[in-house]
Amino acid sequence: MTALIVAVDGRRGRALAEDLAFEGAEVRLVVPAADPATAVADAMAGPEAAQLLGELSRVDMLIVSAERSALTAQLVAACDRFGVRIVALCTRDEHRRLASMFGVPIADEEADAASLLRAPASVPDAVAAERGRIIAVWGPSGAPGRTTIAVELACELARDGRAVALVDADSHAPSVAVATGLADEGPGFAAACRHAERGTLTVAELARIAVPLGPVEVLTGVNRPGRWPELSRDRVRGALEVCRQWVSDAVVDVASSLERDEEIVSDLDGPRRNAATLAVLAEADLIVAVVAADPTSVSRFVRGYGEMRAIAGATPVRVVVNKTRTGALGIDARGQVRRTLERYVGADDLWFVPWDVKAADAALLAAQPIAQVAGRSAFSAALRRFVGEAVDPPVRVRDVRQPRRQGRVSTRGRLARRAA
Repeated sequence: MTALIVAVDGRRGRALAEDLAFEGAEVRLVVPAADPATAVADAMAGPEAAQLLGELSRVDMLIVSAERSALTAQLVAACDRFGVRIVALCTRDEHRRLASMFGVPIADEEADAASLLRAPASVPDAVAAERGRIIAVWGPSGAPGRTTIAVELACELARDGRAVALVDADSHAPSVAVATGLADEGPGFAAACRHAERGTLTVAELARIAVPLGPVEVLTGVNRPGRWPELSRDRVRGALEVCRQWVSDAVVDVASSLERDEEIVSDLDGPRRNAATLAVLAEADLIVAVVAADPTSVSRFVRGYGEMRAIAGATPVRVVVNKTRTGALGIDARGQVRRTLERYVGADDLWFVPWDVKAADAALLAAQPIAQVAGRSAFSAALRRFVGEAVDPPVRVRDVRQPRRQGRVSTRGRLARRAA
């Protein structure tokens, strides 16, 4: 007889326990989904925690909802020590990705009791993740909108069911956490870099330290600019390599500065302020270069583009002209920017994003991505077109909620670009 604990919320948990008992299993406890993880993390005190941990050490199986608060690295480690088999109940793609990260067998939320008892002891090879892609978002100084584009790009890529991470590697002015209303007291990307240096960074550890922003996993930046020495070149490269195993697309927001002056004035192999930016650009599979549609930003972009290209090498670069409006450049603003960039940097493929003040202000007020508060705005529409035309995913992922969106947008976008 299989002894087990059911950690599923509400009526579904009680009904599942009755079905399992009918199939001959010994149901020792029925608890809310997050209780085992909370008890293992020493966040739950009292006799309830002692009883739960005691039962967990004696059962053969734990059936738990595959939510971030319920399926944690500490719980998986504790079950491994106790020899308890975990079966994760999944309702969404993000639940399946989380379970596959930990190597936990996956079952559908509506699976019957008999199939749960026969769940395999390990995850089949078919769920192994493909090697992911690093997408760097760079732009000149002067707030062209790098962070905004990075956040919205990650949210748009996640709509198609891909596993997407947003990484703040800005060593000068990190702002992803502030812009999206996330707490930045946690370890974030700096902790991932420290683990990478010690060789202890794993997919499970990244999942533990990441903060969810809807379907996007976020590694927040350093909460004080003075901590920039933690983002050294080798650390960043090691962290990005594990990110490739963690998600399909990792969107990395970097600082604007590309100078190597500190290497000239010092013969010592010490920390470099711009090492994180240089490492990300060198490791990236795709670079999104952001320039604002005003004379100052275009001038700075022209000066920095050549140096960025020298660092990136043969890596493809997609140029996004953000904050496009006629007020700063007069009539035919797009044409002026296009001709200038074609002449001075040879950028013939450009994507324009409008200066949508209402959508940007609504996102700032709510501390949420524009895609969540103004999904039908002109800004969101332009960014969706950019993703469909220029950021083709390495592997097509079928989204059961929107099965035809990706292919149709990509084809229509390419035809529109050729016509332009």
